[in-house]
Amino acid sequence: MQLDADFYCYRNGQLVLIEVDDNPDVSLAAADSWLVDEGRVRSLADHEARFRKAIDQVAPDHAYLLDDFLEQVRKLLPRTGRWFPRIEYHVDENTDSHLRLRLRSAPETTPTVTLWTLDEPDPRVRPTIKGPDLSLGQQLRRRANLHGADEAVLLTSEGFISECALSSLVWWRGDVLCAPGDEVPWLESITRNEVFALASQAGYATQTELAKPADLDGLEIWVLSSLQGIRVVTGWDALPSGPAAPVHAETFRKRLRLLSASID
Repeated sequence: MQLDADFYCYRNGQLVLIEVDDNPDVSLAAADSWLVDEGRVRSLADHEARFRKAIDQVAPDHAYLLDDFLEQVRKLLPRTGRWFPRIEYHVDENTDSHLRLRLRSAPETTPTVTLWTLDEPDPRVRPTIKGPDLSLGQQLRRRANLHGADEAVLLTSEGFISECALSSLVWWRGDVLCAPGDEVPWLESITRNEVFALASQAGYATQTELAKPADLDGLEIWVLSSLQGIRVVTGWDALPSGPAAPVHAETFRKRLRLLSASID
């Protein structure tokens, strides 16, 4: 949990600054987050739409609150500095303030990442909704850290790649951009959608496929997230030969940056 943050709850039509409890993720049913850099964001409307979709599944009776809540969130987002806000819906029955905003400073970003394969099948409960498994994802990432890696890769019971604990995984087969398909559970990734759209616009072929870690040996592999953008995989315990040196990463990073737009 990040401590240098301000917490707001949506109460009586207003976002009100509150003190957070010791374990605010216990009742977390839906969430979304994005990077704000000097008042600019990539695909903010898409993040809001993903949050709306989650609310339609976990709390449809409160969907009518979202227009005003999201408008107030936009007004409160800082226009200077780097921030990593998170909007949340909590199912705590002891409150009438289910919608919340966690306004956090953005942690440091890095251009590369190392991976560790979780040594059990994907343990997430609701992998297609962002929120319920965020705390678990943080625990899995810490397990990866104990193995000397930055992020954990999650596999199905058959050994196929799903995604990472808190990020999305894609790879290149020559000039074809690839990712896991709908045969496996994965959280809809705004950054993955952006990268696939950019690839198509640039004339690259894209595809989804069932793949096991060994199938990616020697390929250019990326880990994607709204905070980090594109991180190149430089090590993975499951690859005998290791990942390939990046060919496409820098070009796509530049294209991704161009997608940022002013909040206003």
